[in-house]
Parts: sequence; structure tokens; C-alpha cells
Amino acid sequence: MWFVFALGSAVFAALTSILAKIGIEGIGSNLATAIRTIVVLVMAWGMVFVTDGAAGISSISRRSWIFLVLSGLATGASWLCYYKALQIGEASKVVPVDKLSVVITIILSFIILHEEFSVRSALGIILITAGTLVMVL
Repeated sequence: MWFVFALGSAVFAALTSILAKIGIEGIGSNLATAIRTIVVLVMAWGMVFVTDGAAGISSISRRSWIFLVLSGLATGASWLCYYKALQIGEASKVVPVDKLSVVITIILSFIILHEEFSVRSALGIILITAGTLVMVL
């Protein structure tokens, strides 16, 4: 089931890039990011309330709060950089570079989370990086 959600994420991320590139014309990238963030905020809290997920908020540990806040800050920084890059660059070049996050995530998951790093992982990193360079250069 995780694969279905991951594929959905990829499709919606692709739509996000195309729709953002069209919508960002004539406005500042930071304003565009703020508007997008408000929409995401409303949608996320809407899902929390629709699925009755708010009941667990009081049981969230301090550690989880810290890392969720840090994750939110990283997301905000990522979105600000992404929208600025999308505003001044071509979507067909910005998006592949942005997707180098896959490579960075694999490396960080090995270093920080101590997840398995295999020959296949290394080969995937090399191929994704090479593919990105081919698309951008």
C-alpha cells in the first residue's frame, strides 16, 4: 500500500511543479510560497479533523514535537528555495535538481538513521545523479 501513496505523492508533486510555474508568473516567489502554505495548512488540518486525528495531540512527546518543528522548518526552507528556483529557472531543469533530494535522503538515512546501504543503493545514487546531470546540462 505504501507504493500507491508514494506514487500518488509523485503525481501530485509533478502537478505542484507545473501549476506553481504557471501560478507564480507576475508575483514574488515568497508570496507564492506563503499562499501555497496557507492552502496546505488548511488542507492538512481539515484531514486531521475529518479523520478524528486531533485526539492524539496531547500524547505527542517532546522529542516528536522538536523533530516535527525542525521538519517543518526544513520544509519551509525547501519550499522557499524551490519557488525561487522555479520562478527564475525552467521547470524541466529545476525539478530534476530538486529531486536530488532522493540521493541526499538515501545518504542521510544511512548516516543518521543507520538504514541499510547496499551496492544497489550506491548504483541508484549514481544513476539518479547522472540522470539529473544529463537533464540539466
